[in-house]
Amino acid sequence: MADTLSVAVAANVQYVFDEIRLEFKKETGHEIRATYNSSGKFVTQIINGAPFDVFLSADMEYPEYLSKQAYTTAAPKIYAYGTLVLWTMKKRDLSQWQSLLSGDSITKIALANPKTAPYGREALKALAYYKLDASLKPRLVFGDSISQTNQYIHSGVADIGFTAKSVVLAKEMKDQGSWIEIPQQSYQAIAQGAVILKHGKEHHPVLAQQFYDFLYSAKARTILLNNGYRLP
Repeated sequence: MADTLSVAVAANVQYVFDEIRLEFKKETGHEIRATYNSSGKFVTQIINGAPFDVFLSADMEYPEYLSKQAYTTAAPKIYAYGTLVLWTMKKRDLSQWQSLLSGDSITKIALANPKTAPYGREALKALAYYKLDASLKPRLVFGDSISQTNQYIHSGVADIGFTAKSVVLAKEMKDQGSWIEIPQQSYQAIAQGAVILKHGKEHHPVLAQQFYDFLYSAKARTILLNNGYRLP
């Protein structure tokens, strides 16, 4: 019987991970059970003994921290660079997005909690870069993770919000609303790292390594590239 691997996946990777998981199963016959959340919340769960075998983070800091605390088998390695976009379901001209955010038509701007979600942290950096952070502070609405942020944007609870390019390119979301890429000089490159966790080494050493290697294979890299990620 094929083993099942338990993988903790940063919320921004949710849609693309479905493709990666299916390709891995096609190639190996093994199932992956994925759990999605903000990277910071996973760190707390892993430290508290959550039985994850592999962790795909939305940054390098969280897996590096786990590595230093001996919760991983090796230092993290970058599997993709994420891209930040501004997304809305409402009819808005995003070409002048800075003026739009400052204007009267926008009352709620969604972003993921910067304390636990790297995309939220970098969205705040982008706002600070354009000197919009102080004036827009009262309009910011924080989601627990990028998934909740997407719900705020998609449902119209927020007028507009910051999310990952991989989300707006996903087949589930494609052609819904309008979006624009945030210039990359305004935030730190979102280097996303993966690690095999101690639990994976102890319970599924061969399978965990097999999946980890697959994540860096040409097949998985093509999937990531097609879904709006840049490659290391």
